Amino acid sequence: MKYYFPFGETVRSLVQQDRSPKKVFVLGVYASAVHARWKKGNKIVCQALAVSSEPRIFWDGNPDEAADIIRRIHIPEQMGTLEPAGIHLNGPSARVLDNRILAPLGFTRKDAWLCDLLPETRLNPNQFKIIKKEYEPKAKLYGLNEVTIPIRPTNFCDLARSEEIVSELEESQAETLILLGDVPILQFLNRIAEVNYKSIQEYVDLYGYGNSSQTSINGKIYNILPLVHPRQIGALGAHSGKWYKYHQEWENNQR
Repeated sequence: MKYYFPFGETVRSLVQQDRSPKKVFVLGVYASAVHARWKKGNKIVCQALAVSSEPRIFWDGNPDEAADIIRRIHIPEQMGTLEPAGIHLNGPSARVLDNRILAPLGFTRKDAWLCDLLPETRLNPNQFKIIKKEYEPKAKLYGLNEVTIPIRPTNFCDLARSEEIVSELEESQAETLILLGDVPILQFLNRIAEVNYKSIQEYVDLYGYGNSSQTSINGKIYNILPLVHPRQIGALGAHSGKWYKYHQEWENNQR
């Protein structure tokens, strides 16, 4: 089934494009989107409206790319204009991944195979509210598409999807698996491997933050490195000061 953003772009699955062997496999939760600032005259209708799938998985928010993508989206004159959202609103998790996870480990993006439990974007509650309030009434008036992207779920990965991810992991030939936050531990690792932890906190209690352990997945031993979600690492909106500090200390110890 096709899902549609406001103003007509279709949702695309974001998957690893460079399929050559990698050193590390990074597993996140779900794909993000390109965000635009929606204005009508001098009024900001929405500071960061999701309007398109990212051009690639864990996109870094390149402002020129954002501008090109948003420029191609048609918006009726009566509904205002779209422009790139602030740089901090496009690609922040990818920049955290590059600079504060991969770099301290001695890796670059070229060394990493990137994957999400759910390879498509979903609407968070704030996006849903603004679409209901500002977009839908005007969409009917001007003959625009209905927004059909589902609300962000609580379950991002079932057994079938877990098996697809294992196939990607094996294809990558990576020896290290980095899990970003609690959700990949609970919804992926606990489905396909025998481990005695279900969250970052439980892992830290056993091994310490930023220390890897070894686990067998489908008959192969991998180095497992659970780290907190980039939101915590980069202090992106609501976050835990405790986990922010833990990761800072880990970064300092890598130098």
